[in-house]
Amino acid sequence: MKTYIDCIPCFLEQALKVSRFVCDDEQVHEQVLRDVIQACLGWDYHHPPPVMGRCIHQTIRRFTGVEDPYREIKDRFNQLVLKDYPRLKKIVRDAADPWATAVRLAIAGNIIDFAVRTELTEEKIHQTIDECLRGPLSAKQLQDFRRAVDQAQRILYLGDNAGEIVFDRLLLELMPREKITFVVRGAPVINDATLIDAQTVGLPDLVEVIDNGSDIAGTVPEMCSGEFGRRFEESDLIISKGQGNYETLSEENKLIFYLLKVKCPVIARDIGYATGSMVLQANRAWQGV
Repeated sequence: MKTYIDCIPCFLEQALKVSRFVCDDEQVHEQVLRDVIQACLGWDYHHPPPVMGRCIHQTIRRFTGVEDPYREIKDRFNQLVLKDYPRLKKIVRDAADPWATAVRLAIAGNIIDFAVRTELTEEKIHQTIDECLRGPLSAKQLQDFRRAVDQAQRILYLGDNAGEIVFDRLLLELMPREKITFVVRGAPVINDATLIDAQTVGLPDLVEVIDNGSDIAGTVPEMCSGEFGRRFEESDLIISKGQGNYETLSEENKLIFYLLKVKCPVIARDIGYATGSMVLQANRAWQGV
């Protein structure tokens, strides 16, 4: 997905929001904002938005010296969802269709996204879970996704945010785990999950977990590690969680299923779903299962 001009105000808002979150020094806030404005002036709109996000967060780290501004938030939401994990697991186990229910919950977990919000309450998470358990989701897409998982030999599951990856665990538990490699970010960016988060929620006990060697809040294969690039090419199914992964992979000519909550009007327009919708959709560049 390309960058739209509508993304520019969001870049500036994010730069200011995160710099204020990290420190109280108004001079630092101004320096960060000036640098990001300068970067926006020369921006190549063919790049997906998370590449600019990388620039923003590198700038913030440079001026503040804080390597992982969202570490406390990531820890809090990992523990919050882990506390709810037994209840969520029971919902899946008791469901008439456990597969569809686990997919819905995996999508619900995508609400834990601090790139688009400044705060998130436990009540909002529970509300989103209820909405996703009841909301419309294509039966055909669920069937196609299940068949793609069954037929694939190598599956790359691209995780998104801390806390959210507990919801992913519910889906992973119903999948052929010997075929799956779960991927997290290679370095801190926003509240995206890294290896420490995957370890905290027990994912290495279920599947192989690797990082992608990148600090982009998405997946740009050519900007990731060589090991990740090899895994990406060898995989015959990619499961892509969240908006950032959609933005960076929407033009890839591979079998990719996107699972996300639409939280941005620009992405809503690009993907063809209303803001607030659940999405389970195969890559438009792919010709069918």
